[in-house]
Amino acid sequence: MLEFDDIQHFLIARPPALAARYEFLTFRQPVGGRTWLTGIIDKVGTAKAIGSSELDSRWVAVAFTWSGLRALGVAEASLASFPEEFRQGMAARAEVLGTTGANDPDHWVGGLTSPHLHAIAILFARDVAERERCRQEHERYLSQCEGVEVLSALDLEAIPPFDSVREHFGYRDRLSQPVIDGTGVKPTPGSGPPIKAGEFFLGYPDEDGPPAGMPQPEILSHNGSYLAYLRLEEHVGAFREFLRQHGENREEQELIAAKLMGRWRSGAPLVLAPENDDPHLGADPQRANDFSYANMDPHGYACPLGAHIRRMNPRDTAVNMQRRKMIRRGGTYGPALPEGEPEDGRERGIAAFIGCASLVRQFEFAMNVWANDPNFHELGNERDPIFGTQDGTFDMTIPKRPVRRKIKGLTAFTTLRGGAYFFLPGIRALRYLATLTNGG
Repeated sequence: MLEFDDIQHFLIARPPALAARYEFLTFRQPVGGRTWLTGIIDKVGTAKAIGSSELDSRWVAVAFTWSGLRALGVAEASLASFPEEFRQGMAARAEVLGTTGANDPDHWVGGLTSPHLHAIAILFARDVAERERCRQEHERYLSQCEGVEVLSALDLEAIPPFDSVREHFGYRDRLSQPVIDGTGVKPTPGSGPPIKAGEFFLGYPDEDGPPAGMPQPEILSHNGSYLAYLRLEEHVGAFREFLRQHGENREEQELIAAKLMGRWRSGAPLVLAPENDDPHLGADPQRANDFSYANMDPHGYACPLGAHIRRMNPRDTAVNMQRRKMIRRGGTYGPALPEGEPEDGRERGIAAFIGCASLVRQFEFAMNVWANDPNFHELGNERDPIFGTQDGTFDMTIPKRPVRRKIKGLTAFTTLRGGAYFFLPGIRALRYLATLTNGG
């Protein structure tokens, strides 16, 4: 049974927040870091508190890098028990992830490649005004914790109108998320069966059996998860120009946008709405995921084999899917670019966390194979058109009878501006970390 009172709320359910702030912290001395943690634990939302009166208009989540655990005083033997990819950090895994060229860590911002990046405080708020109050309150608290400093911060807020969640390219978001076994949530049609909790939280059986290979001591790892953080800039002006270049009218442009994603911007999947958009379908959670590929669209005439959603969730065209799925959290940052306006030079995009129990088996596999393998589905020279690393040398194939359409030299619509690996501990683990002495 899931211990909801010990699991941070972050991966179990989304708080009703329209704004957030990510603060990336460094601990100049262990005592200061532990002092900061001691005072903030009671503000960290638990999974048990979701939907109850225990939460007000603010929620906090706290996670640490491997070097952050060391900075708090975790013993070397314990640090060595964490997986190699977490110990190395995301920047060191660039070749595995395919984050090269413009996406290379050499270009990342915010101090995310620094060995002095130790923690992240995720501050959620109902609105921007409440977020500002959160920021000021945390700033005052940090001033009382000697040696704890903010390396960088990122403010996020939802894009209006707020009747649905959308990202800067205009696509409806948060349409497909795995259901965790034991939460009591019923999967929507087409989403697959509930997934064992051990695929997301350490200390529980996963799809392969009992828990194994957990970092030590158990109090530190139990109910914890790994987070892969990605700050992905979206080049909205370039995206819109691409659509204008390849579509003669608005209808053709919208179809091309749908072919790149695998869904219309309303959220309607191409497998169920191959010719025309169906906003009512896209807004219906009981229908928007109720499709498969192997039987309904094996050759990609509706949803191209290389479309974003088909790559990042191949459904019944891939094996072992119950061990590959991840939980995504995050939101949009930067101002919306009004339709018809030229690129204004301001950064905007998505800042997301991918939650899982194995960075290698889940996140790194998805990045290496699904997003950036040019020969995915034997396509030959393609990467994820939305999320993959693009440098102008890859293509996008749109199957069509009698002749398929191939777009050569795909434009880069996104650039990875930063990333990091974090460990999201349980509440008991946070209290354990706060009471450490140097060296454990």
